[in-house]
Amino acid sequence: MTDGKRYNDVFIFAPVKEVVEQGDKILAKDGCLNFFAGPTNPDFSALFNFYNVHYLSTHLVGTSGGNTDDMIESLQMMEKNLINPASMITHVGGLNCVVDTTLNLPRISGGKKLIYTNIEMELTAISDFKKKGKTDPLFVFAGLAEIIEKNNGLWSAEAEKYLPKNAKSI
Repeated sequence: MTDGKRYNDVFIFAPVKEVVEQGDKILAKDGCLNFFAGPTNPDFSALFNFYNVHYLSTHLVGTSGGNTDDMIESLQMMEKNLINPASMITHVGGLNCVVDTTLNLPRISGGKKLIYTNIEMELTAISDFKKKGKTDPLFVFAGLAEIIEKNNGLWSAEAEKYLPKNAKSI
């Protein structure tokens, strides 16, 4: 799969035994497997090659954005309108922009980049919707710029419904 070349960093985003084991198999010397999967089953386990840990210095790290209690607390805060996660979204794009966005992420300002996997759309800053609306019909006709403006400059449920109906499908 890697054409004989292995990877320095492997990120696992799903608590699936076979995925974890595949990640271990494609690690290069001194490679790091980052398990960012948050399993809910306390008995979840997978095989990890400890020969490679010793002789190839491969290693494993578990990272998380939080735990279940954090998630419950944040949902409760959203219900009480104490926090609005929409304020974190600064850019929106389609599946066609994922590679470019990923490769250039350190150079793209702002917060979260929201990607719709079923549409084609260049990554666009929400603050640029109005300007783009002058040349791109996706952003015109009571489009995203107006929706965003009505919602204090934030992504919203209305924008969430509008975009897939009006963007070019993949």
